[in-house]
Parts: sequence; C-alpha cells; structure tokens
Amino acid sequence: MRLGLLGPADGNVDDLARAAELLVGELKVDRAIYLGADSALDDMVAAWAKQIVGDDPSDDAAWRRAAEVAIDGTSLEIDEFITRERARQRLRVLEGLPKGGIARTIEMIGDRVAVLVHDKGLLDEEDIFAASLLIYGRSPEPLVKRIGARWFVTPGSAGVLGGGAAVLDDDAEEIVASVYGPDGTCTMKETIAIQRATKMKIQGGA
Repeated sequence: MRLGLLGPADGNVDDLARAAELLVGELKVDRAIYLGADSALDDMVAAWAKQIVGDDPSDDAAWRRAAEVAIDGTSLEIDEFITRERARQRLRVLEGLPKGGIARTIEMIGDRVAVLVHDKGLLDEEDIFAASLLIYGRSPEPLVKRIGARWFVTPGSAGVLGGGAAVLDDDAEEIVASVYGPDGTCTMKETIAIQRATKMKIQGGA
C-alpha cells in the first residue's frame, strides 16, 4: 500500500491543493490522510469536485447525469462523462483525521502499528505504547527520524520548504518514507527499519 500524508494547510489552501494533486494524480497513492485539525481538506475536495463535474458533485447528481447522457449523449459525451466521474471518484482517497478530541487515528502499515495525529504533544505514553510509527502534522518542517524504538514522521505544513507531502510505501520488506516539496521534488527518502518481535517455538513431549 502507498499511503499519502498531507501536512496541515495553516491557511495555505493553494499549497495543500498542489500537494493533494501530487499525491493523487502523479504518485497514485492508495489513500492520502490529511494531518490537519481544520476543515481545509473538506473545503478543498468540495471545490475540486465542482471543477470536475459542476456545481453538484454529489452521488445523486452523478446518477442523474448518467441517465441523461445514456439517453441523449453521443459516444464522445459518454466517454467524457466516464472520465470526469472517474476523476471525481478518485477524490475519495483523500481522508481527514477524526474530528474532535485530539484528532488522531490508528492504522496498520504493513504489520506495523502507526498512530496518526495532528499534534503529537497531546499524546501520552499510553496512547503510543504499541505504536512503531508516530505520524503527525503539526511541525514547522518535515522529519523522518528514529527516536528510541519508534520512528517519527511528519511531512511538515503545506508549502513549507522541502515538505508538505509524504508517501509511506510498504510494498517491500521495509517501509520507505519519501517527503516531497511544493514543487513535487522528493527532498527526503528514508527506509524505516523496524525490528519485528522474535517468534518462539516451544516443543514439548514425554
């Protein structure tokens, strides 16, 4: 799985949109999680969907458009409808942290437990006890660093120099973290090596 990470907008909605377009359109992530605690992602996705299909990007409107083009549309119009709807559906890969509380969620990345949170300063030891990765949004700059037994990962805020977006790729044996700047350049790449628990086999018998 390729998991995308979007840093908090902090008012830089255009930079957030560029980072989201990079993750969704160019890097083809399976999911992309916004690490902010505001409504910037929801607002951006709504505006983006309207640009693709018009003023009503809802599923109900999509069915109405499908019926209309099926009855009266030319083959070219049908192809254009399908292309737009696929682009609209692709926006579903963009997700936000749960609203309210400390804005956090827990994910499995491969066989590793990751805690994703807006502000890591609000977590306590119990919150992160079982986590191998702590992924957070609130940060002035991007970071991929091992501290003790855990890895800390943040893309940094949208538009920050050398950051704003990141990808965690677990297709190989280890997770690879890549950070991208506002111009789409990969500015940091790190293999996240996490020691797995040793499996013990106990044999018994008379």
